[in-house]
This record gives sequence, structure tokens and C-alpha cells, in this order.
Amino acid sequence: MPLLDPTLWQDGPTLTGGEAPVVEPATGRALATLTLATPADVADAAVRARAAQHDWARTPHTARAAVLRRAGDLFTSHADELRTWLVRESGSIPGKADFELHTAAQECYEAAALASRPAGQVLPSEAPRLSFTRRVPAGVVGVVAPFNAPLILGIRSVAPALALGNAVLLKPDRRTAVCGGLAIAAVLTAAGLPAGLLQVLPGGADTGAAVVTDPRVRVVSFTGSTASGRSVGELAGRHLKRAHLELGGNSALVVLRDADVEAAVAQASWGSFFHQGQICMTAGRHLVHASLYDEYVERLAARAEELAVGDPYREQVHLGPLIDRAQLDRVHSLVVASTEAGAKLVAGGTHRDLFYRPTVLAGAADDTPAYAEEVFGPVAPVRSFRTEEEAVELATAGPYGLSLGIVTGDVGRGLDLAERIPTGIAHVNDQTVGDEAVAPFGGVGASGTGARFGGEANLDAFTELRWTTVRGTPAPHPF
Repeated sequence: MPLLDPTLWQDGPTLTGGEAPVVEPATGRALATLTLATPADVADAAVRARAAQHDWARTPHTARAAVLRRAGDLFTSHADELRTWLVRESGSIPGKADFELHTAAQECYEAAALASRPAGQVLPSEAPRLSFTRRVPAGVVGVVAPFNAPLILGIRSVAPALALGNAVLLKPDRRTAVCGGLAIAAVLTAAGLPAGLLQVLPGGADTGAAVVTDPRVRVVSFTGSTASGRSVGELAGRHLKRAHLELGGNSALVVLRDADVEAAVAQASWGSFFHQGQICMTAGRHLVHASLYDEYVERLAARAEELAVGDPYREQVHLGPLIDRAQLDRVHSLVVASTEAGAKLVAGGTHRDLFYRPTVLAGAADDTPAYAEEVFGPVAPVRSFRTEEEAVELATAGPYGLSLGIVTGDVGRGLDLAERIPTGIAHVNDQTVGDEAVAPFGGVGASGTGARFGGEANLDAFTELRWTTVRGTPAPHPF
């Protein structure tokens, strides 16, 4: 039986939001039907999750770790089935789907290792007592994940939260509710996760808001746009709960004068066009030294023209479809507005259905919309600079601070430049898109609240630190 048998989808929580089709963006066809969650369903799911969490928190760490290790193995052994869903439902090319599956497995293995991390410290005390700290599960964790890398951006919070003894309410984007929600639940159920600990609640903004505000949810992990993240942060703050926000970006790829142009363009095309540019870390601003600028634009445009765009399930292509019509309209409107503002369209700028050609805009400036804003599409605005000081000024400008790429023949110079540009992630001689389960992930400024995912950051994200003291006999009253 397939891991994701649609006839078994209703074995989870009872949802009352009505049925919705699972749409393949490449064709517009319905792949299956799922049931959506309402805010009332969120409350019911939170009650069940909280009840299940009590026993799970007391389960030996070895048992919790074993579930996560088995889940990692299942992402590999069921890769063919899960890859098909990622390709068809999210518009991923197979290589991108394989990257998600590999990372999902690694997230589970890393989460399994969290379960046995030291739980606290012994503290000195002025009083005759044992004084120590201990990390305890937060309780119920709310995870709100987006459509663009649905498997990674769901499992990277779900796995560590579960490993550390929490229950989870997972609200995937309704456009990728299978590969970003039901697939995760199916894998963890098959791995032996006890019932009730993971509640999948596909739905819209009202469902997400209900997850954030439910009193049983103590921690919220949100990945999405900066605008939505501000709302989530405000809502969480009013309800006195922690919100870990991984938000948008408009990352700079800086090409210094000593860079190899051919190598830089190879980095640039990947950084801007991978998964149709629908990645928060996408290279959204190409800053190129003036001595290399003309050759860089020419080579990048030629590379864009060579890339195949089409249905990734039925054709061998480099780019698949954008997720839906609204996203297509936004991307195209930014390209049109940019050319009207004076940028030169040197490649792309056209589309067939949801298939948008990789696009290169030369002569980008501060007022070029596709340069100033996060596009979330396959668009590469290019701008020149003459000095490193100017490059730093341009790369630092704007509200975002997620990722940074620097291409140079001098690694030391690249590291020095990276130190002068505030971002959560920096890569020297690599483009801006990258993710590893062992690495901290997060941005600064409008890109989020810092590194809240990966490694030790997960311990802080999904536990509370409790202070405990013990005396041999009751303490005398001090007055």
C-alpha cells in the first residue's frame, strides 16, 4: 500500500472546513481531494495534542529518538512516491524534490540526536541546596509552513519539536497540503509516532491565526512572507507566546572584480532561477563590479535563454511552473513595472500559462521594483558598482538580511566583505541558496528573528528552561 494512500487521509483529526482539490500547477488538474480545517477544528486538535503530549514528554528519550530515526529512513525508502507528490503538487523539478527528501531525512536524524542532549546545568548556590536548570518541553508547538519548499520547511520544525517531547499542530499551505503536511504525518505515523501528537490542519489565514492564538500552543514556528510574519509576531505577542519567524529576503550576490565571470554566472543562474525563484534565499540583487558588468549581463542572459521551462513531471526541464496565477501576476507585474522604470529586459519577461521564462533585467537601480522588492519568481536584476565600499552600501541597503553570496578570487577579501554586510547567512564563492540540517538558519531585519532552526538553535526554540532547587530538609523561614 502506498504511504500516501488518499483513502487513509481522514484517519487523522476530524476536519469540518469542506473539501478542496489538490491542484497540479503545471496542468491545473486535480490530483486528489482533501478536507480543510476551520478555527474550531484547531481548538479540538489542540486539546487532543495537549492530552497526548503529557505521556510523550515522559517517554524515554531513546524511544523518541528511535521514532525520528525511523522517519528519516522512511523518507529515503519511500522517495519515489514522495518525489512524485513534490513534483506534481509543488511544481518542483525532480532534483529539487530529491534535495527536499534528503534534507528531510537529515532533519529527522539531527532531531533524533537532540533527544539525548544534556538537559541542563548544575548551578552554584549561596544556600545549602542543589540548584540546577533543566530543559523541559514547551508543550504544544504550532508550525505554520509555506508552499515553496513544503517538506523541508515543515519537517525542520516538526521533527525537533517532537524529539524534544512536544506535540505539534502543523498548518501547511493549502496549495501544498499533501507534500507539506499529510506526507509528514504519514511518515511519522509509519515510524511509530503515537496518535494525537501531530495534528495536520490545512487551511487559510484564519486557520493559521487560530493556531497562533490557541491558549494550548506555547511556541509558534512560522515561515512565510515578511508581511504575514509581522502579523504572526504581533498576534503572538498579544497572547504572550514565543514566535520564531523565518521571513522573506532579497539577497545580494556580490561579484568582485577578481571573480571568474563564467563561474559567477553559473552561481548566479542557480541562485536566481532554482525552483522558479520561489525561495526566500533567492539571489534577488546581482551586484557586479563595473569592469565585469557587461560580460556578466551577456553571459547570464545567454544562460537564461538556454534553460528549459515546462512540466517537471512529464518533461526534463530546469524550471517548472509558478505555484498559481496570483504569483504569476505578481512576478510579471514587477517585471513590467521595472522596465517602465528604466531597467532593460535582456532575457525572459514572458510566460505560457504558469511557466515563466527566467528573466534578466540590466541597469537596475534603487527605484527598480524587481530590485527593491522580493519578487519570488525567476528574475535576476543586475546592477554595477565600482568600489567595495559601494558594494557594501548597496548590499546593506533595504530592510532584508537573510542570505549573502560573494564571488571572488580572494577568499580572505570575501570573508572581510561578508563581515561588513549584516545577514543571517553568508557564503563565499557560492550563491545565496543553501540549507543543511546541522546549520543554524534565519535572518535579521525584515528577514526574521535570527537563527531559530538547526542544531543548538532548536533546543532554545522548542524547550523552556526551568530552575529547580532541592534541600535535604525544609528551609527555615527567613523572618
